[in-house]
Amino acid sequence: PIRKWTEYQGKEMCKILDKACPESAPHKAYTAFRYADPLTEEALEEMKEDGVEHAIAFSQFPQWSCTTSGSSMNELWREVRRLNMTDTFRWSVIDRWPVHSGFVNAVVERIEERMSDFEVDDPSKVVVLFSAHSVPMKVVERGDHYVPEVAATVKKVMERWNKTNKYILGWQSKVGYVPWMVPSTEHIIKSLGKRGVRRVLVVPIAFTSDHIETLFEIGEEYAELAEEVGIKEFRFTEGLNGSETFISALADIVQDHIESKTNCSSQYKMKCVTCVKPLCRKILNPAYPKAIPAEI
Repeated sequence: PIRKWTEYQGKEMCKILDKACPESAPHKAYTAFRYADPLTEEALEEMKEDGVEHAIAFSQFPQWSCTTSGSSMNELWREVRRLNMTDTFRWSVIDRWPVHSGFVNAVVERIEERMSDFEVDDPSKVVVLFSAHSVPMKVVERGDHYVPEVAATVKKVMERWNKTNKYILGWQSKVGYVPWMVPSTEHIIKSLGKRGVRRVLVVPIAFTSDHIETLFEIGEEYAELAEEVGIKEFRFTEGLNGSETFISALADIVQDHIESKTNCSSQYKMKCVTCVKPLCRKILNPAYPKAIPAEI
């Protein structure tokens, strides 16, 4: 359901923005996926047809990684050039928002909703397992920002929730045989079962909408594993999906960006130490030419 929720979130976000930012209205959200429809080309063609002037590339990954936000941004710039649209739109970028208060509040709401499903007198006995999509260690070693930004999100969520539950951060969805970030979510579930932990709540912390890695990998595969290792109550939080708190947070992020009149965060221009990709951290035809931070 990721397309359904992404499009719904964008539509509802724009309703808020039209009221909050009338000077830049009307606002319209376009969805561009990296490997599924609608692809970047389709979004760009629709934007051109609609007469868009200022386009904000708003990454829906809260935490930056070259494997996710970076890959999507590079694809955006490649397509803009291939379609001869370099001068068609003025661009700015919202590249990350890992500790935005509205995003954090929305995650906490989901945690509180699911905690009520546990049949336990003392809720602090539930272990909270935050799970994020893993990345290859070669990506971590070159200075990718993802791991520390995910950890920052977890810290903020636990501070806002203000409970005494034990918690841990795991990494899921490894592919192939090269080393990936550890500990894996699967390994943590096995270890918790061996320790005698009987109640576990999994919180997908790098995914904002439900899709195969939450509904199937966590909701089916990890649930079966938890039962095998003796965990009696295994729950996972719903994606932020139609959360009004989350949609308001998206609108707030965009409004702050518009009012700041900046092209991107200062961190956007900080390339990984071994990066050689020519389009990485670029902004084609920036909306605010004098506000471009130095490239490092």
